[in-house]
Amino acid sequence: MTEIQDLPEGCITAILSRTTPVDAGRFSLTSKTFRSAADSDAVWNQFLPSDSNFIASVVSQFPSLANAPTKKALYLALSDRPIIIDNGHKSFQLDRKNGKLSYILAARSLTIIWSGHDEEYWKWIDLPDSRFAEVAVLIDVCWFEIRGTINTIALSLNTDYAVYFVFKMVNARGFQNRPVELSIFEEGGHVSTKNVCLDPNVEDRPHDRVVGLQRPIVRSDGWLEIEMGEFFHSSTQNKEVHVNVLERGSQWKKGLFLEGIEVRPK
Repeated sequence: MTEIQDLPEGCITAILSRTTPVDAGRFSLTSKTFRSAADSDAVWNQFLPSDSNFIASVVSQFPSLANAPTKKALYLALSDRPIIIDNGHKSFQLDRKNGKLSYILAARSLTIIWSGHDEEYWKWIDLPDSRFAEVAVLIDVCWFEIRGTINTIALSLNTDYAVYFVFKMVNARGFQNRPVELSIFEEGGHVSTKNVCLDPNVEDRPHDRVVGLQRPIVRSDGWLEIEMGEFFHSSTQNKEVHVNVLERGSQWKKGLFLEGIEVRPK
């Protein structure tokens, strides 16, 4: 019986292209033949997103990506850090383990009620630890409403996605005992709604309206995030997923810094 390591390199390449980046890395340690096959463009081209036009468009905007010597090098570069696209309104990144696409919709791409009036309610600033050129800072509102839309055509097929509200709080007020409603609605699907507490420092007290509600967690980049909901992307049709953050109470709020809304594989 022929052992797998005795197969022609072309056969090994075909086999590895149907695995995952993690598997290819493991097999590359077994022999020189496997290493050659596992590093080949034929394998890593299969791990890159299937929309070659999208990848070509991204690569053309960044010289460092255009100079990637191999498909493996390009894959690693796209998974190493977020890539800012759409005139600074969005970032995307590949999951290094499986090549799935994730995105963050920048605050500038979202509909923020009262942000278009003047700096009495919201203002835009440059924050050094943000990936985007601007973040939205909540100055003072009682009607807190943020809406966004995600087109599924750019996402990875047959993938469970979760949506996250990404923000910070500095000297914040008005969120301590005010549940905030998070909702997500996929076109043609059902509406998923839940109440959460956005203030990570609030302790549960009897009779508080936020007792037992989900709280945000700290991300590896230092920002806070809280999951808004999830959906399964299985259609090649372009659908829209609508995401909303809402609190319409009479209590005035301030001190929230909004980076955006992230969509990433579960």
